Amino acid sequence: MTATEDRPQDAADGSSATEAHPAVLDLPPATADREGHLDKVVFGVSGALALAFLVWGFATPTGLGSVSSGALDWIETNLGWLFVVLASAFVVYVLWLAASRYGRIPLGRDDEGPEFRTISWISMMFSAGMGIGLMFYGVNEPLTHYTSPPPGTVDGETPEAVETAMATTLFHWTLHPWAIYCVVGLAIAYGTFRRGRRQLISSAFAPLLGERRTDGPLGRVIDILAIFATLFGTAASLGLGALQIGSGVEILGWAGDVGNAVLVVIIAVLTLAFVASAVSGVAKGIQYLSNTNMVLALVLAVFVFVVGPTVLILNLLPSAVGSYFSDLAEMTARTEASGGDAMATWLRGWTVFYWAWWISWTPFVGMFIARISRGRTIRQFVTGVLLVPSVVSLVWFAIFGGAGIASQQAGSGLADEASPEAQLFSVVEQYPLSSVATVLIMVLVAIFFVTGADSASIVMGTLSQRGRLEPSRWVVVFWGVVMGAVAAIMLLVGGADALTGLRNLTIIAALPFALVMVGLAVALAKDLRTDPMMLRSMVATEAVEQAVVHGLQNHGGDFVLTVQQAPDGQGVAVVDGPTPTDEQPADTPPSRSAATDEPVGAGRPQEPRD
Repeated sequence: MTATEDRPQDAADGSSATEAHPAVLDLPPATADREGHLDKVVFGVSGALALAFLVWGFATPTGLGSVSSGALDWIETNLGWLFVVLASAFVVYVLWLAASRYGRIPLGRDDEGPEFRTISWISMMFSAGMGIGLMFYGVNEPLTHYTSPPPGTVDGETPEAVETAMATTLFHWTLHPWAIYCVVGLAIAYGTFRRGRRQLISSAFAPLLGERRTDGPLGRVIDILAIFATLFGTAASLGLGALQIGSGVEILGWAGDVGNAVLVVIIAVLTLAFVASAVSGVAKGIQYLSNTNMVLALVLAVFVFVVGPTVLILNLLPSAVGSYFSDLAEMTARTEASGGDAMATWLRGWTVFYWAWWISWTPFVGMFIARISRGRTIRQFVTGVLLVPSVVSLVWFAIFGGAGIASQQAGSGLADEASPEAQLFSVVEQYPLSSVATVLIMVLVAIFFVTGADSASIVMGTLSQRGRLEPSRWVVVFWGVVMGAVAAIMLLVGGADALTGLRNLTIIAALPFALVMVGLAVALAKDLRTDPMMLRSMVATEAVEQAVVHGLQNHGGDFVLTVQQAPDGQGVAVVDGPTPTDEQPADTPPSRSAATDEPVGAGRPQEPRD
């Protein structure tokens, strides 16, 4: 038994046997518009709406606040469940993609390796999004859940409360947020590097809408929603950063009571720093600042670990993981129905806000992790994006949350006496070199502000310029300035409780994009079904199975498999065409493909004959 090769032959109509087939189609390179053509509709509409929001906010912040509160109440009452369900659904979705046959599909050409080494890939992922949030909530969230656990769970300030606090914090910062990022990141990376589409959110909808419609009005609406989600989600982070820097200024005695006016000045100064960096075009400078910030964050974490409650922190690491998985089902199922008004209020301030915040960050973080993941398989992408940031979050919250809980247990009254933005400063005040540590925290948050604004503005510029990877500087500066102004408005809308304004507007802005993400997930699944690798697998399985059955029935174990041109519409590899059956004439080759003339393989090996 041997394998032979039939030479290509012409079909009856004269067409070539080597005509391209979707299963072996040579995928084109990404078609991002490098000329920088401005999409006047996307940029004009989104820019005009953003400016109108700013005018409204600066003119009547209380009026905007009342409208946003009313809209939020309606969303929380009627659609709060949607955020809860979607976040968990996205976790299941990306795990299914990684574990399924689609997991081996590369985000690039078949023969393309990863663009970045694994170590570099992991290192860059550290800068993908949560810097200011980790600084702001590192002490605050575990401490808050320790003193005031979620309704219906355990009593506050007990050993059980420590476990609940860490489990709840990890629930908000590990698998769920990064699964949300995975959905958008995969859709963009697959469409750009595997299918050769523009690096736009709308382009990922091609399997559902068609290529023409993604370039039409509906595609532009999708990109506008992505810009607004990025604008408000990033502005919320910048607002948190301003709150924390203002608290540090007050603690160091550089200013008196820090009100909204001082916070607006802080935002203005940092926005000017961002504009200077963007106008200078010093990309390496921004990269240097990002890398420096990672080192400084590591130094701060090591400092608190060494001089703080080291033993408690080490004990928290394994117990937090165990508590997280043991309470995961309960945490996932928390809705207003499970706890009434008390649970609804708690969800509004924590889980629903977080899910909305992460959803609003997905265009930014999704594009970033997509850009650095070319050549990775879907399985590698999901594994890395879910696990690496989750481990970082675990260590970070164990260190800073453990330090905050230890301080509260020692009788400091940290949870009651310090505002959320001041709690990290209050913790380091108890350690040596507290002034140095305070300045270090402020520098960290300031750099996170500048680099975060820079990265998010580039994403909005890309969406405004038809997927251009390096948008025009003036477009980037425009969105950066608007973002800083929106952050100021979000603080002013909250009045005395600036944090409330940030949370309310973030949830409202994220709702439309949550629906966009559902469409992205459906479009990606449909796209993967027709991936060339999947088509080859389907054709190969069907062709070889039929060929082997035919060979065994007609020739026993002594047969060969050959590939040759089939009559029109009768080939195994015909897409949407008739499938050959076992009733074919005996002289019809059992295995054939219109895509190649290479041998498919051979039948089952036989024992040597005498």
